[in-house]
Amino acid sequence: MVKRLLAALLASFALAASATDINKADSAELQTVPGIGASIAGKIVEERKNGNFKDWADVVDRIPGVGPKSAARLSAQGLTVNGAAYDGAPAAGAGKAKEKAKGQKSDKPADKPAKG
Repeated sequence: MVKRLLAALLASFALAASATDINKADSAELQTVPGIGASIAGKIVEERKNGNFKDWADVVDRIPGVGPKSAARLSAQGLTVNGAAYDGAPAAGAGKAKEKAKGQKSDKPADKPAKG
C-alpha cells in the first residue's frame, strides 16, 4: 500500500514538473514547450508585462498567433495558465486514436446494389 501511494505521489510530481505555466516561465522555459518558438515566447513575455494572464481566453485575446486550436495544442504539450489546461485540449494521444479508427474497416456488411 505504501508503494502504491509513493508511486502515485511521484507520478503527480512528474506531471506537475512537466507542466509549464505561462505566467511563471521565462522565454527559455516557454521555448521548451513544443510549438512555442522564440517569436511566440517573446510575445508572451512582453504581453505579461501588462499583467498576468487570467485564463486561456485571455491568452487567445492578447497573443497574436494564438487561437483556440493552437491553445489546445499548446495545452496538450504541457502549457498551463495558472495551472489550468485549456478546456478544449484533447487528451494526450487522442489524435492517434482517431487516425487509427479511420483506418479500420467497419464490421457492417456493405449495402447490396439494388436490382433492376
